[in-house]
Amino acid sequence: MKKVLILSASPRKSGNSDILCHQFMEGALESDNQVELISLYDKKIGFCRACYACFKTGKCVLHDDMQEILEKMQSADILVIATPTYFLTMNGMLKTTIDRFLPKWQELGGHGVYLIITGHDNKKGLELVGEELEKIFRHLGNEIKGIIWGEGVWKKGEVKNTKAMDEAYLMGANV
Repeated sequence: MKKVLILSASPRKSGNSDILCHQFMEGALESDNQVELISLYDKKIGFCRACYACFKTGKCVLHDDMQEILEKMQSADILVIATPTYFLTMNGMLKTTIDRFLPKWQELGGHGVYLIITGHDNKKGLELVGEELEKIFRHLGNEIKGIIWGEGVWKKGEVKNTKAMDEAYLMGANV
């Protein structure tokens, strides 16, 4: 049994990224893993202030939900990071969250990481997001285990009839 933490940057409940997160979760749960899904939009996460106080204390000066998220990330075996694509990159909620990794960035390695990337473009139009996230999570000392490309989807729910649904379930089932 593995401990799986899913961070969804989907701003829409039952949006395409959110649907794929739940599909991944279903596969992981059916394979007897422990799974928690955190919707970042339900959390209070402020912008990094670049004060670097965290370098001395290991904690951020901002008192919001990020400390709890970092603790959960540290204790997970598997991380799943999901974002829709906005103007060829990850959305702002995910970027804000990643910026707030700073207090614990040296302690966020050793995980298997799956990425879920959605957008109205084809895969070629989504690849920059994949490249960015791969570099970030590899730099932290993680292994990228798979990328689920929810390509060609824009309207809420369009991902339901795509191969990404099967991929999300299967990757979840095989963590």
